[in-house]
Amino acid sequence: MNKTIGIVAHVDAGKTTFSEQLLYHTKSIKQRGRVDNKDAFLDSHDIEKKRGITVFADQGKFSYNDSTYYLIDTPGHVDFSPEMERAIQVMDYAIVIISAVEGVEGHTETVWQLLQKHEVPTFFFINKTDREGANVEEVLDEIRSNVTENICDLTQSFSEGEMKEELVEFLAERDETLFDTYMESGYDKDLWLHTLKRLIAENKLYAASSGSALKDTGVKSFFEKLDQLTETSYNDDEDFAGQVYKIRYDNSGNRITFVKSFSGTIAVRNMLSYGNEKNRNSEKVTQLRVYHGEDYTQVDQVSAGELFAIVGLSKASVGDGVGEYAEKVQYEMMPMLKSKIVFDSSMHVKDVLRCFNILDAEDPSLRVLWDEHFQQIYIHVMGVVQLEVLEQLVKERFQFDVSFDEPEILYMETIETVVNGYGHFEPLKHYAEVHLKLEPGHRESGISFETICHPNDLSIGNQNLIRHHLFERDHHGILTGSPVTDLKVTLLTGRSHHKHTSGGDFREATYRALRQGLEKANNVLLEPYYQFKIKVDIDDMGRVLSDIEKAHGTFDPPETIADKAIVTGIAPVSTFKNYSTMFVSFTHGKGVLSLRYGGYDRCHNEEEIIEQLAYDKNADSQYTSSSIFCAKGKGYKVPWDKAENEMHVDGNR
Repeated sequence: MNKTIGIVAHVDAGKTTFSEQLLYHTKSIKQRGRVDNKDAFLDSHDIEKKRGITVFADQGKFSYNDSTYYLIDTPGHVDFSPEMERAIQVMDYAIVIISAVEGVEGHTETVWQLLQKHEVPTFFFINKTDREGANVEEVLDEIRSNVTENICDLTQSFSEGEMKEELVEFLAERDETLFDTYMESGYDKDLWLHTLKRLIAENKLYAASSGSALKDTGVKSFFEKLDQLTETSYNDDEDFAGQVYKIRYDNSGNRITFVKSFSGTIAVRNMLSYGNEKNRNSEKVTQLRVYHGEDYTQVDQVSAGELFAIVGLSKASVGDGVGEYAEKVQYEMMPMLKSKIVFDSSMHVKDVLRCFNILDAEDPSLRVLWDEHFQQIYIHVMGVVQLEVLEQLVKERFQFDVSFDEPEILYMETIETVVNGYGHFEPLKHYAEVHLKLEPGHRESGISFETICHPNDLSIGNQNLIRHHLFERDHHGILTGSPVTDLKVTLLTGRSHHKHTSGGDFREATYRALRQGLEKANNVLLEPYYQFKIKVDIDDMGRVLSDIEKAHGTFDPPETIADKAIVTGIAPVSTFKNYSTMFVSFTHGKGVLSLRYGGYDRCHNEEEIIEQLAYDKNADSQYTSSSIFCAKGKGYKVPWDKAENEMHVDGNR
């Protein structure tokens, strides 16, 4: 039986130390490493050793009883949350590590929300019970009040399939069939064990245990329980299907595509399709690898439920479905900051861009942006620690130095009115015309496209070209030059010429139609927001509510539990991104602040930001709202507000 288990936690809760113990007890490694000794098996990268934190989600493999386990150790620092979420996507079960001293911390709740979103059955291990101030019962109460009420402590109540009375009753209270059996005939070991496994798999119950990974207490017994209480049902007889969860380049420059197999088998030299329903590629599998830390074994075939890597897929990206699985995974942890890359002027910008495009393939949340007009490269980031790591990574892998400007808020733009946009491109011997309807989309919907254009007006091939050009890059808004989002685009009609329409003509016409529509619409500036959850002593609640109001945030009516107050709400990232430092200070480290990506909404200080960014829409050489027409063998420009009247196709159709 193949099982993928992932270790997740707030930074410094002891994930990597816990992983080392699992690998050691299952004889997967010969000796246990330590983070502080810089010899942890799954923190093998020099950057991880120097910083003492996990940056990359690496995996180990081991066998136990009748199962093969794939273990993924994930980053705990918030700046590397996208890496963690990509790993969560392929876990069969997760283990959340919580410190018995610090308890449920801010990022713990973020991790929990991601596990719930992706429906990953979860175990808890309360770690560091050897430290002064450790209080397991208090942490269990915290989990019940802040995370889930459906948690049972297996430390003393479950061993070798036998359950003590408290656990027997706990399960009976949560399952009607079990309760009836209990009242009629009492405890039945096999039935109770089967039900416990089912409730865990269905995310209706969460099992916990405690111990010290550093002192190697409780880890082995916890894993024995996990082994008894987990199972998977992958099928080799079905068609092959899987999902890409990681891209890496090895030391030889090979592009390595990491895949989780959901069903079927795949072998070397097989042709394999990948992508989503609208964009599929097919290439030959030239090599299959199964990784264990930095090392790997080449294999001829892999089966359902395995984690493996493919050499040979040149265009696959993280989140792609492979084989019969054609869905593209959507991730929640997205950067809300951007930063300009600073590099030596002696370097050619295209060489720097090429290196960052490699990093972008490995971490798609970077979303590397090339500004042709200013000849500058920008990346999207979670925070300053990530930038520090990127500086080291570029130096190590590409042998040149970079630095980064202070991260800025990543603004977006949208519209709030329905308009039609028209674009025409007809310099001599070129011809394309595009009519688009632009409508406001729902928040977080991005850009969507549909067509109602008749094939008699424009061939299906040209309609697909227009679709492609809409999605091939971000499109600038006219307020600040920020990316346009939350927009529904409908292709109304268009025109081509059998002789003069050539490559690129529809790109020009499409961009101009989109831009011309934006010129006519009511445009809105959007900024990113945090969803926050704050837990403080009641005495500090007034201060917290005042701080939220000053930050232009909003909050729900506070809840009180004993002497604690819980406040939830949203606040702009721009005003709240540095609040954690102040919060730790006035709560003396006893408060809990959890920040999650809360999506984009109207900018609280739109006029100020527009003035500050000083974007000149008429000077943006990449985008113009004017159209190009031709008369007497010569092209001429028509400004956006007059172009509609000169279109060759009736705009009212």
